[in-house]
Amino acid sequence: MSSALLIIDMQVGLFNGPDAPHDGERIVVNIQQLIGRARGRKVPIYAVRHTGPQGSPIEAGSTFWQLLPALELNASADILFDKRKPNAFYGTTLAEQLRTNGINELFIVGMKTQYCIDATCRAAADLGFNPVLIADAHTCMDTPALPARTIIEHHNATLNGAFARVVNTADVTF
Repeated sequence: MSSALLIIDMQVGLFNGPDAPHDGERIVVNIQQLIGRARGRKVPIYAVRHTGPQGSPIEAGSTFWQLLPALELNASADILFDKRKPNAFYGTTLAEQLRTNGINELFIVGMKTQYCIDATCRAAADLGFNPVLIADAHTCMDTPALPARTIIEHHNATLNGAFARVVNTADVTF
């Protein structure tokens, strides 16, 4: 089974916005570890940026739209692409690229749990891929209804099984 790492919306403006992501620094460290392991095993890395409309803080090319420098993603080695909807497959060539490259297992990390992580896990399963959600490498912010920790735990439990296999960073083997 051929694998890829998919990093979702780890952008300057989303990560460093007015509300801090839950356990943000640990999430970055876990994603850095996964990037290192993926590179060591020559596993392709896909990183997607959510692109807002012209004039928004995350419009294409803006400072806030950029991927976090701490991840050290490289446009010449990694596959960087943009999306405009929560589902990383919608309106992008992600599915075609994965199929062309014989990839059927997709390790998913990033933000925000209840939006883009959830939508992409479900879409990946619907499209016939084998999504693997990394339980300790995705995050979101507190909401008025629920604390971020509860949102993350709920999604790990809900997505596990029918929509994704859920594992921790330490247990990832590409």
